[in-house]
Amino acid sequence: MNKKTIKAACIQMCSSTDVEINIKSAISLITKAAKQGAELIITPEMTTLLERNSEGLFEKVKTEDEDISLAIFSKLAAELHIDLVIGSIPIKISAQKCANRSYFITHNGKIAAHYDKIHMFDVQLAAGEVYKESKNFQTGDKAVIIEEEAYYLGLSICYDLRFPELFRDLALNGAEIISVPAAFTVPTGKAHWHTLLKARAIETGCFILAAAQNGSHEDGRETYGHSLIVNPWGEVIAEKESGTGFIMAELDLALVEDARNKIPSLKHRRDYFVSKIK
Repeated sequence: MNKKTIKAACIQMCSSTDVEINIKSAISLITKAAKQGAELIITPEMTTLLERNSEGLFEKVKTEDEDISLAIFSKLAAELHIDLVIGSIPIKISAQKCANRSYFITHNGKIAAHYDKIHMFDVQLAAGEVYKESKNFQTGDKAVIIEEEAYYLGLSICYDLRFPELFRDLALNGAEIISVPAAFTVPTGKAHWHTLLKARAIETGCFILAAAQNGSHEDGRETYGHSLIVNPWGEVIAEKESGTGFIMAELDLALVEDARNKIPSLKHRRDYFVSKIK
């Protein structure tokens, strides 16, 4: 890989409750992006299984050692000679809990790192539209940065996007690119998706790679799509509004230092106390 520029792609999917179909769809889209020159490819949150129902989830979910998709994606990354972020996979970690886990696979096919989603999506958006991710998923407790030869990549997942301190800490520890695989709902996507992604890019001076789910899913949810690539100045340089497919852009990593030099807010941070006065 060129140390100055990287060609990155975000895959947009409409994952179902059928693991085999989802894997095949991901393979097809990853392969197409790689054939068009992508060197770093990100897939969405819950690439292999989108299932809200607890019973259905635990019927299909596997432990890390048992999950067939990891071996398949590792082999694919090596064959295509790409770095691959599988946005997330539900991984069984106990009889009652899964991890919402993102994987980084190198162009040699090695699973080099994983990240467990820290912030659980426990919200009530409207009457009848309630999400309680913590019911089935265990929260992570560790931020992750991959120090690749060509770049530094920070990992996040979906709802993490609303916690700027995580993104700030990734940037302060060297991240130049941050992946944001997601399955954003339609109401929250319309209201906040673009604004949050651009804000995180501006605050950190990082490239943001947001690979999204889009469409009507078998588990009953509707996801917003609009996969985005945002540069360190907060400009959207690639977007896929709807449907399945991928977007691609060349990331000039010199723009990271340039943005941080123009607005050195990461260097200007100060510790302070909050004084609450009645």
